[in-house]
Amino acid sequence: MRSDMVKVAAIQMVSTPVVDENFASARRLVAQAAQEGARLVLLPEYWPIMGMNETDKVAHAEQIDVGPIQQCMADMAREKGIWLIGGTLPMAASDENKVLNTTMVYDPQGEHVVRYDKIHLFSFTKGAESYDEARTIVHGTRVGSFDAPFGKVGLSVCYDLRFPELYRAMGDCALIVVPAAFTYTTGRAHWEILLRARAIENQCYVLAAAQGGTHPNGRRTWGHSMLIDPWGDIKAVLPEGEGVVAGDLDPAHLQRVRESLPALKHRKL
Repeated sequence: MRSDMVKVAAIQMVSTPVVDENFASARRLVAQAAQEGARLVLLPEYWPIMGMNETDKVAHAEQIDVGPIQQCMADMAREKGIWLIGGTLPMAASDENKVLNTTMVYDPQGEHVVRYDKIHLFSFTKGAESYDEARTIVHGTRVGSFDAPFGKVGLSVCYDLRFPELYRAMGDCALIVVPAAFTYTTGRAHWEILLRARAIENQCYVLAAAQGGTHPNGRRTWGHSMLIDPWGDIKAVLPEGEGVVAGDLDPAHLQRVRESLPALKHRKL
């Protein structure tokens, strides 16, 4: 591998209502990713808890930089010397009956560098299947990104994927991340095509970490964590179950795509 290439990894989980079980799974999978050479690791949405009821996460809401979930992520980043993007965790909101669905980013020293609160909240009804995140989650309001040694990283979460204007607002990114818990129904229909579209239109890498299986609460998530390159090609994918998806960010390839098809320079709006 060339010295300018960077290995990144997405962790796929099948999280349970038991936080300690999810901690153990995350530690094991992050360690595997780091052993494989990943310098940036992404956890999935809701990785610390997928409760039996949608309100269960409220009891685990943490204040900024205080709490066992954030401590676990900081420890993993520091111990493995990696950039860790912590999927999402429940953060305390102004409404005590709701939470913010928050992504926290840690540097290789285990220091918290940025947070992003999920802006777009999922709702879906089809037959007996029904979801409405707004019942227990407060909307975020700010676009999130951070500068890593290999380039700018844009932050988004799950349902955000359906809103291309969010990604335009991030500016020029080398990598966009999408921690998610797509349902089986919506994932089978739209997950891959949306991820590839975001990579193609923004001419950057997209790394997606998903929940992928049947959870104790009966919910089935789609999985298919993957890495997509700036041309829209899938470089690695894991259909279902726990595991690690890893691949290389190649800045030379990114530059070639942008030079051969300078769509970002052709924008008029």
